[in-house]
Amino acid sequence: MGLFSHDARLFKFDVLRYVSKLAYEGEVITDEKLQAFYKQLIPNGKAKFRCCIYKEREVLRQRGRLVCGKMANDEANLNKRQVVQVITAACDGCSIKKIHVTDNCRKCMEKACRNACKFGAMEIGLEKAQINYDKCVECGACARACPFNAIVMTQRPCKAACPVDAISWNEDDIAVIDEKKCINCGRCVAACPFGAIEDISWIVPVISDIVAKKKVYAIVAPSIQGQFDNVLLPQIKAGIKKLGFADVFEAALGADVVAKEEYEELKKHKAAGIPMTTSCCPAFVNMAKIHFPEVYEKNVSTMVSPMMARAAVLKKEDPECEIVFIGPCIAKKQEAMEEHTNIDYVITFEELAAMFISQHIYLREVETDPDEWEASIFGRNFAQGGGVSKAVIEAANEAGESGITSYYADGAFDCKKQLLLMKLGKFTYDILEGMCCDGGCIGGPCTVSDAVDVRKRMNKENEKRTIKIGEAIANMGINTKDIPIHRTK
Repeated sequence: MGLFSHDARLFKFDVLRYVSKLAYEGEVITDEKLQAFYKQLIPNGKAKFRCCIYKEREVLRQRGRLVCGKMANDEANLNKRQVVQVITAACDGCSIKKIHVTDNCRKCMEKACRNACKFGAMEIGLEKAQINYDKCVECGACARACPFNAIVMTQRPCKAACPVDAISWNEDDIAVIDEKKCINCGRCVAACPFGAIEDISWIVPVISDIVAKKKVYAIVAPSIQGQFDNVLLPQIKAGIKKLGFADVFEAALGADVVAKEEYEELKKHKAAGIPMTTSCCPAFVNMAKIHFPEVYEKNVSTMVSPMMARAAVLKKEDPECEIVFIGPCIAKKQEAMEEHTNIDYVITFEELAAMFISQHIYLREVETDPDEWEASIFGRNFAQGGGVSKAVIEAANEAGESGITSYYADGAFDCKKQLLLMKLGKFTYDILEGMCCDGGCIGGPCTVSDAVDVRKRMNKENEKRTIKIGEAIANMGINTKDIPIHRTK
């Protein structure tokens, strides 16, 4: 789903664009200025999406707090670890109960629903069957028994999308995120049709540091290719420089480093008969660390992510620089706040797009030199599902080894299944590549274009490139022994 196909995301984009404009102008972003802007977005009159304009403006106010790097809830203390937050004012449109009796009910003589209920929760009303929710345990027996399919079982989209059961409701039926379970994958953000769950933004401090003339470098995720229509990567990088970044680098080169070093680590795993997982996706690593700690200790690669690897190289070359990662991923924001990190801030593709628009930078019009092509095709293809394990296998091939087997877990639920199999000793491949976003990073929650379109554009731009992983690393003069690329578990 693209950015411009979701009204809630468009409202968020408008706020991002406005806040970006103020930050570039050096303005102090006050609540009064934001409130005036919300009235422009929702002028007096009939509400478009909610019960009244005042409710819509309150939703925007909470959304604006997140855009400014604050918690949506005024009373909550800033928690950088919990990047995903609930906008309480927006979280009241969902059906609360899991089981409903629809108008298809014929109040039949069989009363199969009532007979199937073991808890006395199903009653027959004047017009149709009805559920006593004080007794209902949501087992679904009534729905399965109804011959008219008049009883339906539904699930809140955020709850259904969460692979780790981190979402519940409070006494006011507002969604609550359990930060001890949450992996910050952002699936609930993408799933909520009301835009009631969003991520905290660091766009203001990033722009403030640029305006202050600090040396701010950008590292772009491989999935940035193809995000902005048919604009090529060199144009995107040149456009980012126009925003005031001192320089722009590809995380894909970090991916080459990760692939090469993960192959070296894989050799030790194979010798010990222990399968290994990749470390690219921070949400997948979070899932293993929080919910499968035995697997995390035994099977997860100790390599840092490509983002961290590329940042480590930059920090070694220029210790005084500030580094901002730009990608499609919410979990990257949490990863960047870990104890040992060279990343100062993370912004998403939708935040980057808002910065472009606020500064009237139109990428199609940007002229640039030919791409220097930092990374290999395999490093760039980390963005697509299956690309990480293919890169590790390519690194093995370049070293003269073959016969390595891999499994690609597509999406968070498949990741969870494969981690469980690994825990039980039933995973039969050498490598598990886990990507919590369906289709890989190009399907991330903060992309601006549809993943199918992005994949086509990426493949077209990269089709004539043949540079190998080892060649890319050698061309950049990287000695992996000189940089901290293994994380401490």
